[in-house]
Parts: sequence; C-alpha cells; structure tokens
Amino acid sequence: MTDEKKVDVPQETEDRTVLETKASEAGGKNAQIPLRRIRLTVAYDGTNYNGWQIQPNGITIEAVLNRTISSLTGEDIAVIGASRTDSGVHARCNCAVFDTRMRMPASKFAYALNQRLPDDIRIRKSEETATDWHPRKCSSIKTYEYRIVNEEFPDPLNRLYAHFCYLKLDAEKMQRAAKYLVGEHDFKSFCSVNTQAESTIRMITKITVDRQENQILIRVSGTGFLYNMVRIIAGTLLEVGAGKYEPEYVQEILAACDRSKAGPTAPARGLTLVKYEFF
Repeated sequence: MTDEKKVDVPQETEDRTVLETKASEAGGKNAQIPLRRIRLTVAYDGTNYNGWQIQPNGITIEAVLNRTISSLTGEDIAVIGASRTDSGVHARCNCAVFDTRMRMPASKFAYALNQRLPDDIRIRKSEETATDWHPRKCSSIKTYEYRIVNEEFPDPLNRLYAHFCYLKLDAEKMQRAAKYLVGEHDFKSFCSVNTQAESTIRMITKITVDRQENQILIRVSGTGFLYNMVRIIAGTLLEVGAGKYEPEYVQEILAACDRSKAGPTAPARGLTLVKYEFF
C-alpha cells in the first residue's frame, strides 16, 4: 500500500454518515449527549494483519480497533483511518477518528484502549478534534521508510521489519535514481495494475537513500501515494543498487507509464509509515 489498500468499502463520502449512524444507533439513554470526535495516533506491527481496512477474510487493524473501542464505549464504533496500509505493512503514526457520546476525557482513551488492545497495536495519543475533521479530506504529508538489510546472511532479529538482500547494493546510485522521482509526476509505472485510482499523478516532496553500516534506509515523503507505490519504488531502487538499471533509467520508467517497466514490488515487511503531518 502507499501502499494503501484499494477502496472497496466504504467510500469516503459515506464515512461521516456511517460514524454518525452507528453512534446514534447505540445512543440509548445518552442520546441527548452531543457526539464528540476523538482522534487517535495508532502504531502497529502489521505482521499478523491483513492490512488496515476491513476485509471479508482475515483480521485487520481497523476491525480490531472497531471491536475494542465498541467494547469500551458500549457503542457501535466504526473508525475512519488516514492511511489504508497494506497487509504486512507497519506504522508508528497512522491516524484514525471515531465519534462517541462517552464522557471520558479525550486523553484517557489511549490508556483505556491500550489495556484492551493486543500487544502489536498501541494508541500513542488520543485527543478531541472538530466533529467535521476527516483524516483523508485535509492536506497532509506522509513519510514512509523502507528498510533493507544488506549483508551476506540475514539477521533473524530484523526478519519482520526489513527486507534482506545479499547482493552488494550501491546506495549512492540508488540516491541518484531517487532524485528523478521527486516532484509531481504520473506514477502509473509505480502503481499496481489493480489500482482503482482515478488519477495516477502524485507529488513526492522528498526521497533519501542512506546506508547505515549493513542497512539501507529509503525514506519517501509525499502528499499521497498509489496502491503499492512505495514498495514498487523500493523494488526499482533495489534493481538500480544491484546494477540492473542505471540511475537515469528511472526517467524512462516514469515516461513509459507502464508497470512492467519498473522493478518488482518489494516485500511488505520492510515498509513502515513513520510520520504524518496535517496542515
């Protein structure tokens, strides 16, 4: 994902109606208490989840949050998430909101929920926000990190949070290739063929590639990402680093608007959503 999930359910235009309906249905004796919107900063290890968005088969982050918050509040809660991260992708700072009539101080929701959530999901912050604030309908910059362990043999302690590559990678060439992706471009070549996006034009504000001893860290910031976009960028830069492509070839990949021209989709485990800036 983004590596963000394809939009199947529900559509953004329906999100607010869904929240209000579910909160109202469970209002009962508290129906006269005004609805409040609570904003959560959510961190999770995505290893054991089928991504963020609710799926017909398999457990997801969204489903666990809905169940846990509903149990706490006694309401039928449906959260709205900012990024629909893909299966196996991790996050330090995804954002979600939900509506409730519960009178608990907003800052205390984090403490109460963390007592009920599994160890691989944690609320890092909870706060009250405007009742019409929507995490996918305001301007933002998201930053993803893709981590690569680059040595002869894999490190078992990194197996869940980094992609292993035994080929010697040239981080300097990877950085030269990455600079061609900065700015507004048509990223159709860097998007899953199954995308449902109306437009494949996106803005990347910054990309860096840094070697830290035996690890290479690709850091990508942008105002929005297509399905599997960051992982395809990482897979393409891996091909450059291994010598299959010259850095300048990235320009041809962009111009082709053809998924087959770019590198493979790098494994999900190396990808983490690390920063979200709303403005």
